[in-house]
Amino acid sequence: MKWVLHVDLDQFIAAVEIARHPELRGKPVVVGGNGDPTERAVVATASYEARAFGVQSGMPLRIAARRCPDAVFLPSDPDAYLEVSARVMAAVRRLPVVVEVLGWDEAFVGAETADPEALAVAIKEAVTRETGLSCAVGIGDNKLRAKLATGFGKPGGIYRLTRENWWDVMGARPPDALWGIGGKTVKKLAELGITTVLGLAEADPAELAARFGPKTGPWLRLLGGGIGDAEVSATPWVARSRSRETTFQRDLTDPAEMAAEVSALAKRVAQDVADEGRPAARVAVKVRFVPFLTHTHSITLPEPTSDGAEIDRAAQEVLAMFELTRAVRLLGVRAEFPRED
Repeated sequence: MKWVLHVDLDQFIAAVEIARHPELRGKPVVVGGNGDPTERAVVATASYEARAFGVQSGMPLRIAARRCPDAVFLPSDPDAYLEVSARVMAAVRRLPVVVEVLGWDEAFVGAETADPEALAVAIKEAVTRETGLSCAVGIGDNKLRAKLATGFGKPGGIYRLTRENWWDVMGARPPDALWGIGGKTVKKLAELGITTVLGLAEADPAELAARFGPKTGPWLRLLGGGIGDAEVSATPWVARSRSRETTFQRDLTDPAEMAAEVSALAKRVAQDVADEGRPAARVAVKVRFVPFLTHTHSITLPEPTSDGAEIDRAAQEVLAMFELTRAVRLLGVRAEFPRED
């Protein structure tokens, strides 16, 4: 029988750092920025010991330090994480499986086997043997169920979620227990009287389409039934965009200074686009105002280009869409590649 497995490395970034610094094992470790909680940066990841204090990914480092004063803060080292991730994926690929990489710390695995649990054990052993890291493995009959199953297996376990036990496990849970549904959608569903996964699966398709649109509405109902794609592809992931951003240690209040920073970011993005060998079709600018309000605007370029001056010009045009009357703490520029690529 064909199975989809989801492999998710436990506390990946923190685990890599702890492997490099064994003396930190068992201590609350927080990784992010330059490792200085007095600077403006966010948590990339935290060890389970730090998470017990409420430290979460994406949280400002200063808040993490407030919640866990005894935490050890370390700078982020993307090159090290990329190297370990590559070793993990190579180890899994040596098994008789198809591997679809989702990111540094997770992948879908497709396989035909009579014993998916035994395969999951083999994957866990291969990862540990190669890197010393642990992972959870979710077993499903499609990607959605495999991905959700991993959450029940963490940390370091194995869990199977299929059509047979879907309703028993998921039916009474809130809709945001599903992969792809967030808080805003949950509120809108609640307005329709839908508060469980089972309720979503049994919802009126026409009502969902009217509230969420002709594509999203039916898709949400399918999610409720645990229905999803079961095809695992080894085709390499292709980036849809390239972006750069800077968090400023001092708030920017001068629009001219903001424009200069956006120009510098645009030039870096343009170089990334040139290195990618694909032209950009759209340019976006992200502005995070004080204290933490983030807005993004974008425009479509007259024609796809890799020209740095054109990307810079477009970024300045987008920046002009913002009302820059408040202090700014972060600026970002993103170049998106054509959809047909």
